[in-house]
Amino acid sequence: MSEEKITVHVKYRNVEQTFVGNVNDVWVSVNRFFSQMIPSFNLTHKVMLTVDLQKIIEDVEGVIAIAPEGPELLISKQELTDSETIQLYLLAAHIGHRLGRLGRDSSSKEELQTRLGKSSKITSTRLGELCREGMATKNGEGDYKITTIGIKRLQEETLVKIREKIQT
Repeated sequence: MSEEKITVHVKYRNVEQTFVGNVNDVWVSVNRFFSQMIPSFNLTHKVMLTVDLQKIIEDVEGVIAIAPEGPELLISKQELTDSETIQLYLLAAHIGHRLGRLGRDSSSKEELQTRLGKSSKITSTRLGELCREGMATKNGEGDYKITTIGIKRLQEETLVKIREKIQT
């Protein structure tokens, strides 16, 4: 008489493992998986830089919006520095793409120049500064996108300053 096999598939975040065998062997393997993997996942999670999309959307409510035509600012650009304006447009492109509303998560220098309403030289200078600071990056197509650390800093530092300016 052959012993029946059991199959257990475990998925935890981005790691998946399938265990096949007799009940006792699978039970031991599953327990070993959890005892070895979960602590390392918890440790890894503490140093991984991630952005909570729902939280960032809540934080920018009333500041930016995603229109069918693309990212829009809901506050006056006169209240913002050129750098803040570009950061907000890049963030809006990121959010719009993550929500499936925009086809890409980046913007060209020309698009940003038009939205900023400044010369090519000023736009290039600000984009260069943002890239040097790690706030933005230039992709293979020559477009610019906000970085993960850029989102984090925008959320924790820049948005606070922007909110203070528009409330006074």
